[in-house]
Amino acid sequence: MRVAVFDLDGTLADTGADLIAAANAALGAPLLDPERHRATAFAGGRAMLRAGLGPGHEDEVERLYPVLLDAYAQAIAVETRLYDGAEAALDAIEAAGWRLAICTNKPEGLARALLGALGVLDRFPVLLGADTLAWKKPDPRHLLEAVSQSGGVRELAVLVGDTVTDREAARAAGIPCVLVGFGPGEVETLGPEAIIGHFDELPAVLERLVPAG
Repeated sequence: MRVAVFDLDGTLADTGADLIAAANAALGAPLLDPERHRATAFAGGRAMLRAGLGPGHEDEVERLYPVLLDAYAQAIAVETRLYDGAEAALDAIEAAGWRLAICTNKPEGLARALLGALGVLDRFPVLLGADTLAWKKPDPRHLLEAVSQSGGVRELAVLVGDTVTDREAARAAGIPCVLVGFGPGEVETLGPEAIIGHFDELPAVLERLVPAG
């Protein structure tokens, strides 16, 4: 069984604005700008808090982190949308016989809530978040477990992501990596097996990397 494993934030959905809003709510002031700090948003909650507080405030970062998560849970899909063409690509991939999975460093509960709000949770029978296992990306075991739970093997799997974390996880797992060029980060220097500029390109890229039969 071929398995397409997807990252979530910055790959399937543009979550940056809602993440920044949650960080600013936790900080108590609009210290982060949705455009200027877009890449920081996809580096995680603690990264956003560090950007807002500046260096040397780790105790405050840890104190505010659950506040941020609570604020985000209450407004998880205000501005967030799936990237253009994502649902059509998922349709085509499933029709070609691929199984779909999520492997994200977002807490599992929040990932499920977001995918539910976006109307696509049922498309991913396997969803592993940052707190599902004892490890997370770039540890390859996070990715390999998503493949295994989907009934697949690494030789017939591909990871679709958007950051160096995804690239490192795929490389360590021995799985091809497709990075999206429309996410928040620069991916050209990361050496993935493929880069896509739109989700329309993904079905053909997956077929090239792991042909049917």
